[in-house]
Amino acid sequence: MPRNAFYAQSGGVTATINASAAAVIETARRFPRQIGKVLAGRNGILGALDEDLIDTSLEAPAAIRALRHTPGGAFGSCRYKLKDGDTGHGDFARLLEVFRAHDIGFFFYNGGNDSADTCLKVARLAEAQGYPLAAVHVPKTVDNDLPVTDNSPGFGSVAKYIATSMREAGLDVESMAKTSTRVFVLEVMGRHAGWITAAAGLAQSKAGEAPHLLLFPEIRFDEAAFLARVDDAVRRYGHCAIAVSEGLQGADGNFLSEAGLKDAFGHAQLGGVAPVIATLVRGRLAHKVHWAVADYLQRSARHIASRTDLDQSYAVGKAAVELAVTGHTAVMPAIVRVSSRPYRWKVGVAPLDKVANVERKLPRDFISPDGFHITPKCRRYLEPLIAGEAYPPYDRGLPDYVRLKNRSVRRRTPARAAH
Repeated sequence: MPRNAFYAQSGGVTATINASAAAVIETARRFPRQIGKVLAGRNGILGALDEDLIDTSLEAPAAIRALRHTPGGAFGSCRYKLKDGDTGHGDFARLLEVFRAHDIGFFFYNGGNDSADTCLKVARLAEAQGYPLAAVHVPKTVDNDLPVTDNSPGFGSVAKYIATSMREAGLDVESMAKTSTRVFVLEVMGRHAGWITAAAGLAQSKAGEAPHLLLFPEIRFDEAAFLARVDDAVRRYGHCAIAVSEGLQGADGNFLSEAGLKDAFGHAQLGGVAPVIATLVRGRLAHKVHWAVADYLQRSARHIASRTDLDQSYAVGKAAVELAVTGHTAVMPAIVRVSSRPYRWKVGVAPLDKVANVERKLPRDFISPDGFHITPKCRRYLEPLIAGEAYPPYDRGLPDYVRLKNRSVRRRTPARAAH
């Protein structure tokens, strides 16, 4: 008898996470002997804990297909750390209670580092309790910091958006620098890993073009060296464009923009490093400065998604189902780079104990010796990931995105305690 599957989206969404969702659902429908319904968690893993499960079988094939070109999280996502994983009590026990009630034999968790850890713990708990469950992590993170996989689905589209935005903003600032803004600062995501900052470097095709400086979280901020480079760029080119990671650290190792708050996983909440850098430049060099924070725009920009990223996001969702129905658990589909020029890739398999809670940072040889730009090696790695266009359909001048019905199944367990 076929058993049901549970799919949930976790953490910050991407421009292509819904492509992975489409792949999971469409592929599962091709295995009717093994998989019954795909039930999606409303607002991520909270949907399982609250037993608010969406019946994706009620969605038309065309609607599921349209997820490929729709950004955001079609079923809702959340940042929530499951509690009491080592004891088999609390949230983890509740998860298995709901799984049993709905005969869920497949768990597909679409997220980043923390989600990989959760998926691994669920797999181990199910095994310890003798509950038959195939738990497969579907990789996704704009930060590109998952290990083992060559790159993280979701990153290529952010990289394309940031590189494009930097090139366009650079031309804007250059054209007005004589009488207006001379220094432009763009803040991008990246708490500990500077992959998105590095992507901004792709915008520069020759010396003098934006960006002139990149500030990575892997390189401690040297105020004097930075100010000297900014002043030199303004003297040489008339302007200076800078991309800075939200996770830029000072000489003391503290975030320049730490707000003193923590998220659900204990990560420091960052308050915005672009205005810190802008104020420094304005105060010390007296240049007119403008700053911008890419924020949610960079991860939701489906209109300029990378074709490579879209294809890989779909591929890992498809592979996750294929792995699960062939008996794999506690694994993650991983992108394997076969060659860079020409770019070729395939999907491999990574054990979750090699992925969970491991953060891959930008290698030092991807950063220029002076610490302010990318190297040719980095460029060779990044360029294929932003290649190709995958435009959504348009209606009256705007992208035409899908909204699902998202109808819940009937509850079968008592409501959990308030949290």
